[in-house]
Amino acid sequence: VFLWPSGDSNGATSCYINGKWLDAHYDPVANLYTFSSCIVLADLHGDGENKLVVGDLGTGSSNMKLKVYRGTGLMSENTLLDLPTGLVSFLMDQHEPRTPAIAVASGPYIYVYKNLRPYFKFTLPPLEVNALEQDVWNQAREDMIDPLSLKEMLDSIRDKADVPLSVRSLRFLMLDPQDMEAFVNLYKEQPIRRQTVITCISTLKKNMADEDAVSCLVIGTESKDVYILDPEAFTVLTKMSLPSAPTQMDVTGQFDVEFRITVACRNGNIYVLRRYGDQSPKPKYCIELSSHPVGLVRIGKNVVVGCAQETLQGFTQKGKKLWTVCLPAPVTTMSVMDLPTRGFQAVLVGLANSEVHLYRDKNLISTIKTPDIVTSICFGRYGREDGTLIMTTKGGGLIVKILKRTAVFDDRDSAPGPPLAQSIRLNVPKKTKLYVDQTMRERENSVAMHRAFQMDLSRLRLAAARAYVKALESSLTPMSSSLSEPLRMNAVVQGLGPSFKLTLNIQNTAVCRPVMNLAISFLYDESLYSMKTAFFKVTIPLLVPGLNYPIDTFVECLSDKGISDIIKVFVLREGKSAPLLTAHINMPVSEGLALN
Repeated sequence: VFLWPSGDSNGATSCYINGKWLDAHYDPVANLYTFSSCIVLADLHGDGENKLVVGDLGTGSSNMKLKVYRGTGLMSENTLLDLPTGLVSFLMDQHEPRTPAIAVASGPYIYVYKNLRPYFKFTLPPLEVNALEQDVWNQAREDMIDPLSLKEMLDSIRDKADVPLSVRSLRFLMLDPQDMEAFVNLYKEQPIRRQTVITCISTLKKNMADEDAVSCLVIGTESKDVYILDPEAFTVLTKMSLPSAPTQMDVTGQFDVEFRITVACRNGNIYVLRRYGDQSPKPKYCIELSSHPVGLVRIGKNVVVGCAQETLQGFTQKGKKLWTVCLPAPVTTMSVMDLPTRGFQAVLVGLANSEVHLYRDKNLISTIKTPDIVTSICFGRYGREDGTLIMTTKGGGLIVKILKRTAVFDDRDSAPGPPLAQSIRLNVPKKTKLYVDQTMRERENSVAMHRAFQMDLSRLRLAAARAYVKALESSLTPMSSSLSEPLRMNAVVQGLGPSFKLTLNIQNTAVCRPVMNLAISFLYDESLYSMKTAFFKVTIPLLVPGLNYPIDTFVECLSDKGISDIIKVFVLREGKSAPLLTAHINMPVSEGLALN
């Protein structure tokens, strides 16, 4: 069991339980300034106990160091000559003991450490020098042109040439006229070199997928190239080109079998490089994003990208978008949470609101509050504990949490939003030949079909309008269209037969105007039904607005054949021939006669 001391001299707090995580260690003054690309967990001594290796950025211009932590204490540190841009651990050979080396990318160099001691320094191959630039400096070396002419010629070359100028020429163009001659005299005898720098670094298994297999180094450069290096001789095995400079990288597969390199570039796109064989070493797929990527991880066969517009997006490895999640704050860092013993994989997303969200696909399954903004995240085996989460903060703090062995993550999304079932893809059947034929017919006859649809729609609207006008003119509706007598009526039939009780509910819908002197008339088949009074005046002479007035009458069914008919009800006004409103009552079958 990986135990932590409580209340140590470095400011560590005691271990206590917080939901699914144990707060093992927090040192707010650890003075660690790094990113997720410069932090790794590795078994440096082959004793089964992983150490934390950090490339510390220091102040940005000085005090850059390679630090190694064991538990909560600093185990060793080495001074770095330049700012680290990436750090990985990898196995170089099959020799025993199987201890990994540490590769630190810094500027145009890769510094390889083995057993925490400098082992090898790799330098990126120089780039092609502009031929016109070389010729101009040769003329300056032979004193054929003065510094001002040299400046004018370099300016014209910079504006038109496809190959960029070297650092020497760019520095020369920045000088004041009085300093140009001294600069030319100092550097004109030296050869021109054009060197690129490393922007990102990762590892790729050589020929086996085992955990302790030999790995190649994969590096992305500012010159828009990706190099794969041999782990023993440090020679370039493969060089691939990109449309833009890479910033982040995720690698999977084996170099000798099949591999995929997913690269986020500075132009806001994501490219997928594959083992190309005899084909051109160009990107196989391209994912165009609406904003620049700030985080890139791979979960299974899918790629999860954190974007600058506060979104988290999921894509297939061929570039098809699967889902998008809106985040409450900008993304600061991302990492993978992989627990092989539980078969669990998720994405850890550090946000600028001092929170770390844990996503499985598009579902938010856990949220971790932190005392400061998290700048780097690393999850894995630390010491002898498998589920350890290590974070560094913007203020230089170090946070260590341990996942409880009893912790269970639900697949249900804890964030408000649509239900989980909405994200399940429908099982859409394959396109049949009939579907394809119908689609082709609709494409070829689209104009005629649209015109026929518009004609049928116009006829339907005309028929509906005519029926509505006819209903208004003949007062066939249960609501009055008259502004002076706005009435509403509904009818209720009660009874099994042969006697039915018919209740009419009449309501005055006017705001403040009463209705008076109304009469009700019934129209029915006299061979089927009989009523004592088929015409009578409303017993209430005054209908107050808003009140419901029930009027009861009785209907006698005369037929014993088990048939029914419609009784029409008319509400009339004295002095008017047209009814105010009409209701059609569908009478039920008389069950009493059927029983007799």
